[in-house]
Amino acid sequence: MALAIFDLDNTLLDGDSDYLWGRFLVEQGRVDGDTYERENHRFYEEYRRGQLDIQEFLAFSLKPLSEIPPTELSELHRQFMESEIRPRITRPTRDLLARHRAKGDFLLIITATNRFITAPIAEELGVDDLLATDPEQIDGRYTGRVSGIPCFREGKVERLEQWLKQTGLNLADSWFYSDSRNDLPLLERVAHPVAVDPDETLTDHATARGWPIISLRV
Repeated sequence: MALAIFDLDNTLLDGDSDYLWGRFLVEQGRVDGDTYERENHRFYEEYRRGQLDIQEFLAFSLKPLSEIPPTELSELHRQFMESEIRPRITRPTRDLLARHRAKGDFLLIITATNRFITAPIAEELGVDDLLATDPEQIDGRYTGRVSGIPCFREGKVERLEQWLKQTGLNLADSWFYSDSRNDLPLLERVAHPVAVDPDETLTDHATARGWPIISLRV
């Protein structure tokens, strides 16, 4: 059984779930519109350029989870899935997952986006497990802080290594699909790195290394 690992945002999804969630909160009037939209866009562009300060971003992005009651968060996420996420899951994405599933591979999503946002998406996609940035919870409420190692850049590799020890799986004949330069540390570790609708830096790197470049867009 091979391990098939997938980045989520702009890889399996035609869009960035973290950014979309922030925009959704603005549209729902749950955060200050102008200020939040401006900062949300700034962080997204910094991520795309490979310049994101993950701790600064998490302090920003996890704060609303601590300010909205859990029952309301659940309903907001249900609406978010319907309006923003399901329309961005393409047929090529579902076909790729189905091909790995048919081979008997273990399907793992690994993403910097927090678990509150991504767990229902992973369930929708039918993968076997999810590694995501974990927001801290105390007595059933989010605190606005992160728990453990953020699942970002080298942190993805560290989190994956911990997970491999826990599960007994390994990277022999492993696959990793990603769109982003931020995932180069993990792409370099797997047997079969694949660039998916990649940014310019990853395109250049994949071309130089002879990695496959594919698209999951329609």
